[in-house]
Amino acid sequence: MKKFMQHPSSSSQVAVGTTRPTRLLLLASMALVCVSAFGQQSYVGRYDVYAGFMYLNSPHISLGEPGFHLQVGVRPTNWYSLGFDYSIGTGDTALTPKLLTTALQTQLGGELGQLVAAGKIPASYALKVPISSQTQTFSAGPQLSYRHFKAATLFVRPDLGAMREVATPHPTDAISTLVVTQLAPTGRKLDWVAFYGFGGGVDINIGKHYSVRIQADLVHDHLFNDLLKDSRNTVRFAIGPGAQWGKNVAK
Repeated sequence: MKKFMQHPSSSSQVAVGTTRPTRLLLLASMALVCVSAFGQQSYVGRYDVYAGFMYLNSPHISLGEPGFHLQVGVRPTNWYSLGFDYSIGTGDTALTPKLLTTALQTQLGGELGQLVAAGKIPASYALKVPISSQTQTFSAGPQLSYRHFKAATLFVRPDLGAMREVATPHPTDAISTLVVTQLAPTGRKLDWVAFYGFGGGVDINIGKHYSVRIQADLVHDHLFNDLLKDSRNTVRFAIGPGAQWGKNVAK
């Protein structure tokens, strides 16, 4: 039997569940509405760092992955910065045949049909393999900031980087165990892929050196493309504290 299972998230989109993105968007909207202090910010530090909570979601396969998000950057000017971005999240979903390539679906259907004809499995048998996932993202590049508001900074950025995903299947019966054994003899499957997209958000300034950052990113990728038929759009929402220090580049 040819290998036909893959980490489900590879053919799905990474976006957040209904309640979390709604709350984050409401927070961002409230932050913008509350900004009433105008004028250029008097201090913009050369360096900045952020660490907080992030959430990835793949609606195509119902995969949600809460986790940790880190960003570090340096600002040559008050409107432009360069930085590094890292996130890691874990979650659970299930693999079904409809996520596979057409060729693999045909092959799997034929093999299951033979098992049904031999009386090994009932005609109603449906393959579904629970899978745990760990996803990491790595990216670096520029970010553009708008500092017209003293109490908040708006920013946008291109997203170019790499995604690393590890899928660990957990078969529940003899058939799914056979499939998993042929797919991932070591008990897991790993893949790396490049992604591209864009992101942005707002820093709510709560002091000269500190802020609360609310942001979102949308990128496109196709993990495990040898097994899964679809590429995906990955959405990441994140929130957490930030800090800046160093030479004032606002002057």
